[in-house]
Amino acid sequence: MIRVNGIRVPLGQDLGDLAAICEKKFRIKRSRIKRARLAKKSVDARKKSDVHFIISIDIEADGEEGILKAVKNAVRIEKKPYVIPQAVGTGLRPVIVGFGPAGMFAALVLAMAGARPVILERGDDVDTRCRKVEEFRRTGVLDTECNVQFGEGGAGTFSDGKLNTGISDERIGWIFERLVEFSAPEEILYLAKPHIGTDKLRGAVKRLRERVISLGGEVMFGARLCGITCENGAVSGADFIRNGVTEHIQTDSVILAAGHSARDVFELMKNMDISLSQKNFSVGVRIEHRRTDIDKAMYGQFAGHKALKAADYKLAVHLPNGRTLYTFCMCPGGYVVAASSERDRLAVNGMSCFARDADNSNSALLVNVNTDDYGSDDPLAGMYLQRDIEERAFRAGGGGYSAPVATVGEFLSGKLTGTLGKVTPSYLPAYKHALPDDYLPGFVCESLRMGITEMGKKIQGFDSPDAVLTGAETRSSSPVRIDRGSDMQSLSLRGLYPCGEGAGYAGGIVSAAVDGMKCAEAVLNKG
Repeated sequence: MIRVNGIRVPLGQDLGDLAAICEKKFRIKRSRIKRARLAKKSVDARKKSDVHFIISIDIEADGEEGILKAVKNAVRIEKKPYVIPQAVGTGLRPVIVGFGPAGMFAALVLAMAGARPVILERGDDVDTRCRKVEEFRRTGVLDTECNVQFGEGGAGTFSDGKLNTGISDERIGWIFERLVEFSAPEEILYLAKPHIGTDKLRGAVKRLRERVISLGGEVMFGARLCGITCENGAVSGADFIRNGVTEHIQTDSVILAAGHSARDVFELMKNMDISLSQKNFSVGVRIEHRRTDIDKAMYGQFAGHKALKAADYKLAVHLPNGRTLYTFCMCPGGYVVAASSERDRLAVNGMSCFARDADNSNSALLVNVNTDDYGSDDPLAGMYLQRDIEERAFRAGGGGYSAPVATVGEFLSGKLTGTLGKVTPSYLPAYKHALPDDYLPGFVCESLRMGITEMGKKIQGFDSPDAVLTGAETRSSSPVRIDRGSDMQSLSLRGLYPCGEGAGYAGGIVSAAVDGMKCAEAVLNKG
């Protein structure tokens, strides 16, 4: 098979007949082409007067060597299939803590290998979870065990379902194929910036769980890890609380995929003298613009073209104070959502459905926080800083999980007017005008003020006085790393596999899923 990269096509081009495109552009006769498949599709909007698609096509054809010589940007590709390892362990059922992307794909690999994993998920199944999240958005009544952070699918279930990643790994294609098998849109297989959308991701999560169970796995909802038992320096079991009762399960393998918000798990690890390290993270706010304004800024006269979805962006500016301000988890046509998981602490995140057709587009605006900023050698110092910011944000919002909001105009001037412009905050259950200075560290606010202005030079209207800032965004990544070796096991306890975002080894849905698979492979191969 060969792949032809860098094919320019207009927005109105019909991609239903790829063989015709190959014949016209590369003079490859249709009779020679056995199969043509769209491998990649991206938008090139560098020139607003000439927005178009760039595609790659995979071709199986007679005389491929001749095509390779004749066609520019043609390369030979060989896809190496991912092979599930076979279980060679002790026969004890492995335990997975957490059923987010890392835990789900660890469970799937273990189940397909015949290892019959047991999954402990502190939150509820995705349907129950959706009801509780919606209730929180309506009423401000928080369930600390089941929310945007905790429950089936993990924090990614209430995000944009973004699947773009900076890592390169042979497992990624297998992950995408499984997601499509479990009802995700087929376009994720070729879009340069694939996303599922939180609405469609929920169905895929449910079907993945059903597959794990059909293969002998067991998923326990409402089961919160409260202890790990050890013998001779190795895991011997896991304790968990379900329905108010403490239960125990015997195991020699615990994959700890609890997520970046499972702060009680970090405290448990510290109390067990498990090796932990401080880790850099980032904090900031969500910035909202009208979707149509971002579309126009990114696509110019092509904004609104039926072939184009809501525009996204990615920005970063390096500042004179040595900090970096960058956008993260941009949600075109989405919402700012309440992402709290603890009493009287306020955190926000972004979410989009598949259609990405809500009135506003939003993104995290984050400033790097280094371990030097913690002011303590405690491995959980970053977590304590997160909590402090969230408590300040809760108070700034007036309580009841009302979020503090300010327009960019208010923030840059440092003066609250209490009025909004053309952008209405999407956050629920409520919001109150307050400056980020009331809840964010001074260096973060300084960086935001300098960086927003610089970003306005890159995207027209980004620094519009009417844009809205909602805080606090604190959960972009874990501030703690649970140290592990090359065998994926904890440096302190054999049989404990720190995994995914919460353990400090991933930064999104795909990288977390890959890390979960690696931990599952390590369990299967440990002998």
